[in-house]
Amino acid sequence: MPTSNTAAINAASRPLTQQDYKTLSLAALGGALEFYDFIIFVFFANAIGQLFFPPEMPEWLRLLQTFGIFAAGYVVRPLGGIVMAHFGDLLGRKRMFTLSILMMAVPTLLIGLLPTYASIGLAAPLLLLLMRIFQGAAVGGEVPGAWVFVSEHVPSRYTGFACGVLTAGLTVGILLGSLVATGLNTIYTPAEISDGAWRYPFLLGGIFGFGAMYLRRWLHETPVFAEMQQRKALATEMPLKSVLRSHRGAVAVSMLLTWMLSAGIVVVILMTPALLQKIHHIAPRTTLVANTVATLCLAFGCIIAGMLADRLGGKRVIFTGSVLLAISTYIFYTTVGSRPDLLLPLYAMTGLFVGVVGAVPYVLVQAFPAQVRFSGLSFSYNLSYAIFGGLTPVVVTLMLKNNVLGPAYYVIGVCVIGMLTALFIKDQRQTVGR
Repeated sequence: MPTSNTAAINAASRPLTQQDYKTLSLAALGGALEFYDFIIFVFFANAIGQLFFPPEMPEWLRLLQTFGIFAAGYVVRPLGGIVMAHFGDLLGRKRMFTLSILMMAVPTLLIGLLPTYASIGLAAPLLLLLMRIFQGAAVGGEVPGAWVFVSEHVPSRYTGFACGVLTAGLTVGILLGSLVATGLNTIYTPAEISDGAWRYPFLLGGIFGFGAMYLRRWLHETPVFAEMQQRKALATEMPLKSVLRSHRGAVAVSMLLTWMLSAGIVVVILMTPALLQKIHHIAPRTTLVANTVATLCLAFGCIIAGMLADRLGGKRVIFTGSVLLAISTYIFYTTVGSRPDLLLPLYAMTGLFVGVVGAVPYVLVQAFPAQVRFSGLSFSYNLSYAIFGGLTPVVVTLMLKNNVLGPAYYVIGVCVIGMLTALFIKDQRQTVGR
């Protein structure tokens, strides 16, 4: 009669099945649509600011308050993630995985239906803030929940591939938001967008969200959680309490790696187009096209990094990837000003090496035991992203005052932190289910 260890080894060594690919596809699709819902706000910040705040308000203050509402989604992420992860560790991954997309779809749809300041006065920005808070809570549970969900479904030797595919799906959500915004600004004039066309991306996002939630009905609870439930091996105390007491080292490593992840995404992908326009006076359309290519390369880079992590381990991939990202970032920022003709290939190369972030969730899901995995990963990831993701634009902007290479130096500095952190990674290949 086979032992439980033999069964675990057989499960880890089996190939990916059609059900595994279905799970990955549905998870990545839902992640892409949910991330689209979360970031589409920023592409229409100007129109939203004009419509949801008093017309006599100074432009700088209106923009500041609009981005303040956008930032509220980041601030609330740790709280939403902790609460959803708590119940995910106690009640099941699938329930929270489905709930997170519902919590994102509803407020996104409602934003597209909200009355403006001209109709209801100060209630308009307050309702907008409330919707943004719900979005932040939802994404705080979605991203770590999705990583845990796919990693516990596939054979352990494909954990990196699964996490890489999921992370690529999230980056496609950013790309989708950019493409929708570009298309809308091409079809409609600024006046038409302010008159109501700005609502279409939110209504579309809400509808897509409900569609993705329906598709997730066909997903099954993860085998790892089902086994723990059957053996009555679920956490016997508050999962976060156990994480903070017994896994502080894993929390520290996870937070530092998330810092590197957020720096790569926020600076290289989200901020760079505007920086290129401001510093080097490159045409907006040119920078957006290059950014689209870089984001596509990032998606492929995430999958490649995940696959390499399965073969080589997270330590080697993150250390080497951090080195390559630091070098490519320096070359990109020091060259593009004098050689704008090289913008596309250099940005594509840098975007590809940002893909090292695809190996980060591979390390994070292995850093915590299954009983508290969702809570440990969610707490570390969301707290780090709220702190460093929120402060990164401010720090980079301040560094720009003294040196046009400030963004490059910031990313390089965080890459060095990533290299040092990689030295403390304990690779535990093929043990995600234990």
